[in-house]
Amino acid sequence: MGGSGGLQLARLLGAGESESPSMMQCRRGSKGLTGHVKPCAHCLLSCSVKSEARRHLAKGTYEAPERKRLRTMADDEIAPSSSSERGNCTGTCGENPHCNVLSWEQVRRLDRILSETIPIHGRGNFPTLEMQPRQIVKVVRSRLEEKCIGVRDVRLNGSAASHILHQDSGLGYKDLDLIFCADLKGEAEFQTVKDVVLDCLLDFLPDGVNKEKITPLTLKEAYVQKMVKVCNDSDRWSLISLSNNSGKNVELKFVDSLRRQFEFSVDSFQIKLDSLLLFYECSENPMTETFHPTIIGESVYGDFQEAFDHLCNKIIATRNPEEIRGGGLLKYCNLLVRGFRAASEPEIKSLQRYMCSRFFIDFSDIGEQQRKLESYLQNHFVGLEDRKYDYLMTLHGVVNESTVCLMGHERRQTLNLITMLAIRVLAEQNIIPNVANVTCYYQPAPYVADANFSNYYIAQVQPVFTCQQHTYSTWLPCN
Repeated sequence: MGGSGGLQLARLLGAGESESPSMMQCRRGSKGLTGHVKPCAHCLLSCSVKSEARRHLAKGTYEAPERKRLRTMADDEIAPSSSSERGNCTGTCGENPHCNVLSWEQVRRLDRILSETIPIHGRGNFPTLEMQPRQIVKVVRSRLEEKCIGVRDVRLNGSAASHILHQDSGLGYKDLDLIFCADLKGEAEFQTVKDVVLDCLLDFLPDGVNKEKITPLTLKEAYVQKMVKVCNDSDRWSLISLSNNSGKNVELKFVDSLRRQFEFSVDSFQIKLDSLLLFYECSENPMTETFHPTIIGESVYGDFQEAFDHLCNKIIATRNPEEIRGGGLLKYCNLLVRGFRAASEPEIKSLQRYMCSRFFIDFSDIGEQQRKLESYLQNHFVGLEDRKYDYLMTLHGVVNESTVCLMGHERRQTLNLITMLAIRVLAEQNIIPNVANVTCYYQPAPYVADANFSNYYIAQVQPVFTCQQHTYSTWLPCN
């Protein structure tokens, strides 16, 4: 909890509990992002959560399943778990170089994001749902536990986590990726997760809406942008994305195991939310710099400080891009457009070939490539339409330079597709490029499809008639 010790923390929380044995024994400490040495995050978290849990159990504040979770936290140590267990998303704190304790400023940014009201827009005449991320997490987790699906922890992932750690990274964030590390043993659990999420949406419908006649299928069609399920030997997870017209989708990801959890080091961060979520439930006092839960950030790329340095200095680093669906090619070009540069130029040139090869393995058909590119532009450049052309030209250059797995005509076909998309972007923005810097290809503008549009201007002139030749010896008199 900030920089305060376990005794001060317990008194602030009203538990009246002295420093725990684990706190007394552990003096390792951990170095925060600000450079200050903090007490071991595991010990602070253990002391604070156990104190709060015992207090609320005594008061009888919560019913099951919250009471069951509180009792577990009150009775047991919060033991570090091994990241090698079942290949799932677990981690450790303390001396583990993969983890670090968030600073107060980072905690404040996290609190703002979780407490911000996000509209989930319905299709057609369905009303807009107003929800806070912390609310949807609480409701979904509670319902899953009622259905006997254990949730080990909840995490914030992706660009939102990177934004919290370093606000000026240049990445920004759109989607809000929330990971529920859950036990998904079979098809029944996947179906239960889907049913629970759709049922939870009913809780956020405005007052006055008749909920009795709204079926899960109706809710899916109205509010879900996409649903994904992956179930194989190495990966067991599902994704439900709730739609937002401005691109800030709330993505609920339920993970039992996931072999590859990142594309690049700068998007490898996961922030563990359990201590903050428990604080929301238990604490009667607002957070301050000296009174806030200890929150752990983890880099699934590897060393946390190395990944954090990459984020601060806009460095592109990855490994084995052939393991990523699509090879990470589209994200890589996006990073280049945003000013990120490779840590090692020779190494990244080699990795580019793997990125391109995996992309064309996953999207071998030109139609699939077009749909993927159009979808990426639509989802990742909301409010950044002026960058679409630069992005496509960067992608064109990488594909042209590093594609080694395609036949000549296939390669030309893909390059022509990227070029046509770039010209379409220019036409949509009504921008005339500098002809000294680009190669122009003929492509009709979108308005040419209008039946009333004519490519040519036809001047309205009097028709020319051919006169018959008559021979007269003299002029005819004017009578």
